[in-house]
Amino acid sequence: MASEVKIFSGSSNNALAESIAKSFGVELGKTSLNKFSDGEFQPAFEESVRGCDVFIIQSTNPPTDNIFELLLMIDAAKRASAKRIIAVIPYFGFARQDRKDAPRVPIGSKLIANMLTVAGVSRVMTMDLHADQIQGFFEIPVDHLYASAVFSEAINELNLPNVVMASPDMGGSKRAHAYAKHFETEVVVCYKQRKKANKIDKMFLIGEVEGKDVLLVDDMVDTAGTLTKAADIMMEKGATSVRAICTHAILSGEAYERIENSALTELLVTDTILPKRESSKIRVVSVAELFAKVIYKVHNYESISSYFIF
Repeated sequence: MASEVKIFSGSSNNALAESIAKSFGVELGKTSLNKFSDGEFQPAFEESVRGCDVFIIQSTNPPTDNIFELLLMIDAAKRASAKRIIAVIPYFGFARQDRKDAPRVPIGSKLIANMLTVAGVSRVMTMDLHADQIQGFFEIPVDHLYASAVFSEAINELNLPNVVMASPDMGGSKRAHAYAKHFETEVVVCYKQRKKANKIDKMFLIGEVEGKDVLLVDDMVDTAGTLTKAADIMMEKGATSVRAICTHAILSGEAYERIENSALTELLVTDTILPKRESSKIRVVSVAELFAKVIYKVHNYESISSYFIF
């Protein structure tokens, strides 16, 4: 007899969880979150999960309450005798800390992987990790999905006449090359120098963009400093238009103002993290249906390789 699927949501992105559950064809599971006056909190499942495949949807963007809430929910499901516990983490926080790039610093993403495993998770499902090697930090299966499955359709709808793919930095060149190979276009790359985090010192463009419709591709947009600077440089170099495609809309600090005042025509993001406010230049593409389909496949022990577009 197949186990029952139950989908629950943490506090970080209830709207996405609702959409995933609806696409899957079930009601979102009932939970509660008891908060104490000192800031401590206690999540609880308000229905039985015994013998079920439990999917807990929670992006782990800051604050760290989101990560700890997910850990507590995993522990609660384990103690309530769930058959399998799958952490669906559309945005995997602390992924930028994937190696020691300076003396005496932590590898934050490895620590998060350890905590999830110790909490009792059976499997992790995530999207567009900042660094692919984070999958190797886990001793359990990781389903690493790509937003290209939904962005490719949005790009086709733009019907741009003279497209070139671009990466806002050297680290994202592999991602830009994957898009370029799929759409059979050229690639340009920005080379940037930083003296400290979130502040660019210098930026140079490698490649030709004159007369091109540029599509900047990245896994996340945080302060939007790199993205908007890259867009401005490309327009200065003769690009016809510049759009950006970023999976995770972190959008902190002065991001919204920078985007509005930049040369960007449009910024396409997914709902792994919902933008905190509206912008005339930001368009959200949902990944709910993709996650729902993969949840179905995982539950039924079926292959999900067909969803890895590029």
